[in-house]
Amino acid sequence: MEEHLIKEGKYKYFETGEGTPIVILHGLMGGLSNFDGVAEYFPKQGYKVVIPELPIYTQSILKTNVKAFAKYVKDFITYKGFERVILLGNSLGGHIALYHTKMYPEKMLGLVITGSSGLYESAMGDSYPRRGDYEYIQKKAGDVFYDPKIATKEIVDEVYAMANDRIKLIKTLTIAKSAIRHNMAKDLPKMHVPTCIIWGKNDKVTPPEVAEEFHQLLPNSSLYWIDKCGHAPMMEHPDEFNRLMHDWLQKTHL
Repeated sequence: MEEHLIKEGKYKYFETGEGTPIVILHGLMGGLSNFDGVAEYFPKQGYKVVIPELPIYTQSILKTNVKAFAKYVKDFITYKGFERVILLGNSLGGHIALYHTKMYPEKMLGLVITGSSGLYESAMGDSYPRRGDYEYIQKKAGDVFYDPKIATKEIVDEVYAMANDRIKLIKTLTIAKSAIRHNMAKDLPKMHVPTCIIWGKNDKVTPPEVAEEFHQLLPNSSLYWIDKCGHAPMMEHPDEFNRLMHDWLQKTHL
């Protein structure tokens, strides 16, 4: 996927298919390829899939926060000429999608969140990467999944490189603090955009009760579970994830 990125001005993104746009927001440690299954499936169902590369490590420190990333997403949607979109976000990407929904409801057709931060912030807090400690990072990467084997050497190496890059580490900590500041518990009851919550029953990063709280607080939400699944359902169980999301889209007429 990375080799097929389109570069235009300040934006880098992957795009495939035609139809209603599904804009996908990756997490803090997550690459665009985490959504390979979604990018392959939904264009066959009549959707356009667009995955922008979020400027997590490239914006100034003052713009390294959830609110600034939400504005970046709005500017990208406007740049692409989309009137309204379905936003799908995992982990930090889910938090950015939620904040975007709060700020720009007029841009939203629907929202899909999975393993999202926004309520439970030790999601970020207890997983600050330690510099130089490969085994610790390997264990933390493994904890993201129900089956730790999904945390390939490539994934672990990527997180390890980030943890040993001083600037990236500072920005990671800045984002983690921003996620705590931008807790959404008070905002969610006012957000009426149709929302699909897909959660791993074995998520150790944002445990199942977080999904239940999102469902309780979001007035127009549906909650779906995937068994034997951790923090990134679209990676661990792509077929099941796609089926649940597609059923919800059909049920919601999106």
